[in-house]
Amino acid sequence: MRTIEGTTPARPSRFAVVVSKYHDFVTDRLQAGALAALVAADVPTDQVTIVRVPGAFEVPIAARRAAETGQFDAIICLGCLIRGATPHFEYIASAVAHGLTTASGDTGVPMTFGVLTTNSVEEAIERAGEGRSNKGWEAAAAAIEMAAIIKQLAEGQQ
Repeated sequence: MRTIEGTTPARPSRFAVVVSKYHDFVTDRLQAGALAALVAADVPTDQVTIVRVPGAFEVPIAARRAAETGQFDAIICLGCLIRGATPHFEYIASAVAHGLTTASGDTGVPMTFGVLTTNSVEEAIERAGEGRSNKGWEAAAAAIEMAAIIKQLAEGQQ
């Protein structure tokens, strides 16, 4: 029996980090966490491209376009949505999740979901703290693993 896991080194994988500028007091921390995870996995900085977009709603189209270039093995998607008094939060959260799922499926490029959907600013900051519990770190770690898995699956088709 053969088992495929993303345990191989990330090199020479290439990554895009698509990050929302909205709520940058949180998303900057998510980006720092993602970059720290990539550094910890020995991903060279020249193999990482950061794409900054206005808000979480714009993350899926930028991620799709990045994937369509063929330059990236995985896309790390980061943003922050904080629930307010109107249903706007639900619409945006749903659109982003569906957009990324569709884009990843259509392009075949893994896209990880590091978009926080929180009830308060405090919850968002908590999830963007330092270390491996940072949701940006977690999204990057998942992207590294998925890039390795997709490469192994592709090699099995040759």
